[in-house]
Amino acid sequence: MSDLSSQIALAYEREHRENRAPVNADDIPLSYEAITPEWLTQVLCQRYPAARAIDYQLGAPDEGGTNRRRIMISYNDAGTAAALPSSVFCKATHQLATRQILASVGFIQGEVAFYRDYRALLEIETPRCLLATYNPESYNSLIMLDDLARAGATFCEHTTDITHRRAESQLILMAKLHARFHESVELRASTLPRFDTYFHNFDLFLGMEKYCGDGFLAAEAFIPASLFKRHAEIWPATLRSVALHGELPLTFTHNDPHLRNWYIAANGEMGLADWQNFGGGHWGRDVAYTLSSSLTRENRRAWEKELLQFYLDQLRQAGGPATSFAAAFKYYRQHLFTVLAWWTSTLIVATTQPRDATLEIIGRIATAIDDLDALDSFD
Repeated sequence: MSDLSSQIALAYEREHRENRAPVNADDIPLSYEAITPEWLTQVLCQRYPAARAIDYQLGAPDEGGTNRRRIMISYNDAGTAAALPSSVFCKATHQLATRQILASVGFIQGEVAFYRDYRALLEIETPRCLLATYNPESYNSLIMLDDLARAGATFCEHTTDITHRRAESQLILMAKLHARFHESVELRASTLPRFDTYFHNFDLFLGMEKYCGDGFLAAEAFIPASLFKRHAEIWPATLRSVALHGELPLTFTHNDPHLRNWYIAANGEMGLADWQNFGGGHWGRDVAYTLSSSLTRENRRAWEKELLQFYLDQLRQAGGPATSFAAAFKYYRQHLFTVLAWWTSTLIVATTQPRDATLEIIGRIATAIDDLDALDSFD
């Protein structure tokens, strides 16, 4: 057990032994059932002294990589008049193993930092955060967001039709993120991991080579035969893809923009949630990840070059670097391998994604690698 995992285990035991009720806004509940109206008042009513949360109801548990729950809230007349949120969506880390894994990789730190420190610097469609905090000893954490369902948003599935216009909307969001933080002061001052660090942390904790390899073999029916024959080349190419984040100019990147993390806002624009992989990285991976996981095979083949040029234009217009199409297309091809790795490993070790969605996304990414001769892009 690592030093950090041991630290978290000891702090977890202490927290549960003391079992303190959350009172102030900076207290982090140990469970959703431990929440009180008084704590909700401290978190949600600070700007309205007369407002009070008087009752709440918990939605159904949604257990995945984190503990997720909707909370429906009732207020006194002052809170109702202030139009305080009648429901919120929360992500927490209540289980010991969850804290140890996510903290060791850097995911708890990444998502809290995004919502607490950087969200307000971006004009993009992403959930408004009401609270983002974690305990640096126990890594108990809580992120409270506006309830997107209440706002009329629809989360995407692997069956969602991503039209050309929706794909452009995705790339506009990406370009704004990448341009704002390209080689920025905030990036240089940040202690968040780069993507290559995230990857190596995962590798140390889980053994990525085995799980990626097993997942690739298990998904044979969804992988082009010509690529499957070269399966021994996939892991070396993945490591070369990882290394790009230590060689190329960096920005802040989302790092996990698969289709199921996107939503369609009420105004029709695409929004992006689940920022726990947030950190330094090269923009090419976010773009390759978005297009290869979101678009059907046919639409990607028809649109990807046009959409890549669209992204480059948007990146430059937003104040980011000017990049030639030839260089960008090379990055696009090379970054596909770590995108594939995120999903072949998911097929084996994770229960957070439906199997049919995982296999479809693996198939889309693997087909892009095959179509674009990406294995030969490092020569």
